[in-house]
Amino acid sequence: MANGKKKMSLAGLILMIFTSVYGFNNMPRSFYLMGYGAIPFFLVSAVIFFVPFAFMIAEYGSAFKDERGGIFSWMEKCVNTKYAFVATFMWYTSYVVWLVNISSGIMVPTSNAVFGTDTTASWSLFGLNGTQTLGILGVVFIVTVTFFSSKGTGAIQKVASVGGIACMALNGLLFIGALLVFFGNGGKLQQPLPELSDIFISPNPAYHGIIPILSFLVYALFAYGGTEAVGGLVDETENPEKNFGKGLTIAAVVIAIGYALGIFCMGIFTNWDAVLSSDTVHKGNASYVIMNNLGYQLGAAFGASESVCVQMGNGVARFMGLSIVCSLSGAVFTLIYAPLKQLIEGSPKGLLPEKFCEMEDGMPKRALKIQMVVVVVMVLFIAMGGDSASKFFDILTCMTNVAMTLPYLFISGAFINFKRKKEIKKPFVIYKKENIAFIFTVLVTFTVVFANVFTIIQPAIDGDVKTTVWSIVGPLLFTTVALVLHARYEKKKA
Repeated sequence: MANGKKKMSLAGLILMIFTSVYGFNNMPRSFYLMGYGAIPFFLVSAVIFFVPFAFMIAEYGSAFKDERGGIFSWMEKCVNTKYAFVATFMWYTSYVVWLVNISSGIMVPTSNAVFGTDTTASWSLFGLNGTQTLGILGVVFIVTVTFFSSKGTGAIQKVASVGGIACMALNGLLFIGALLVFFGNGGKLQQPLPELSDIFISPNPAYHGIIPILSFLVYALFAYGGTEAVGGLVDETENPEKNFGKGLTIAAVVIAIGYALGIFCMGIFTNWDAVLSSDTVHKGNASYVIMNNLGYQLGAAFGASESVCVQMGNGVARFMGLSIVCSLSGAVFTLIYAPLKQLIEGSPKGLLPEKFCEMEDGMPKRALKIQMVVVVVMVLFIAMGGDSASKFFDILTCMTNVAMTLPYLFISGAFINFKRKKEIKKPFVIYKKENIAFIFTVLVTFTVVFANVFTIIQPAIDGDVKTTVWSIVGPLLFTTVALVLHARYEKKKA
């Protein structure tokens, strides 16, 4: 006990890190993109990114535990206000891009929850095609969430907790279901294991060639997103000098192995060519197609009739759809204002427009409305471009992955300054030597740059210039806005 507050045990810390980082959807989506070839990417990414980056976050979090401004305070004290504001603004806007993705993407789990399969491609409102209809529904969703979240409602937390329990049940269903299919089929894998020399040859024709394969690295990095949330747990942990590093390492190993086993389980019951090669399967619905197939294969492995197998498949897809809708809804209601609030609280007075920072009933209502307009405009621009649903979700996924990993560059890039500044008190240290800290700063920063460069250029090389352009436009636009706001702030100060 410290100050009347019970501290977190090693087991509690590991569970907290696991909950913050581990995402179920990362496994089926990765299997769709790379097959078994995704497994080494997840293992390598844990070693060269997740573990060293999490250790950096732990040191930051311990040193700046009393700062309200989050990563803005970290970067400002390590580098300067300009660097801090661009980093924080990029971090905040990565969630804006995430909202663009989720506002339309949530219709896919909704369809699975209602129909047991993804029917969004055939949806039509006012004579619009499926992609345009998803855009309109995405606008309705984001406007509705903004309206209710501006009221400060807390009821959605119950929905989020139900979704979290359902997602844990999904993981149990995946591992147990895969084992049952494996034994029911006499130990036969639906997707044969490749030769070791062919492990990086994806069954997905879009991921043949060195550049597409290397671009997959950003998906593996994105799967470890949420690491920055770990920093605040240092002082909440029992005996942090001993337990925090150990907890992070154990959690990283468990998460990496969990992802690897989950992807392997997909191959137990899913043949890529038979299930995922259709033009109707894309990044937005691949997870639901795979889980629908789990239900179907469970029935087939134990001699159920065709109609029963189909019903079992739709039942599993409905369960997954419902759990994802609940968890995403809870996440959206939280993340629609939490990053915005941190941006406003962390930025020095005068850096952001005064009206943007106004708080009403504890909520930044005007800022929420401006944010809503930005999301709506981006959703409509992408949706009304005339592409198929598959291309629509490819663009959204690529934009989100790039936008949400770029802020890591700023955080890792500032770490060597953090280590060199002796005036910053560092009660918790993992990188005890400056040269070791420098090596891992370079390694983590280079890994994120490398992954994003290949992710951005790969679509253009394949002739898909639009996805490349949107992946650049989002972060570039928001960086420009941040620089303009900071220049205005400097001018006012002068």
